[in-house]
Amino acid sequence: MITVNPLEVDGIFFTAIVVELPKTNLLIISNEVGYIMCAALDVDILNEKLADRKVVAGRAVGVRTIDELLHAPLQKITDASKQYGWEEGMIGKDALIRIS
Repeated sequence: MITVNPLEVDGIFFTAIVVELPKTNLLIISNEVGYIMCAALDVDILNEKLADRKVVAGRAVGVRTIDELLHAPLQKITDASKQYGWEEGMIGKDALIRIS
């Protein structure tokens, strides 16, 4: 099942997407600038093979819900996200606010 819902973070709206997969879920929170998601995101591919696309993205590890993704530290971020002040270890919610 795929669930897509609006998500309000400090008065700013994002899109929350949950893809239920066998034994795991794919979690994404996005807007028109970038996104954060669970560990299914391969940041190295975005930085190395797709660098010309300048994808703004971050990955959190060990999250199982959208709420956990909002409050988890980003374990890895793309190079392009640094232009918005993102840093590894920052909380997902804080990263999202910076791309709003």
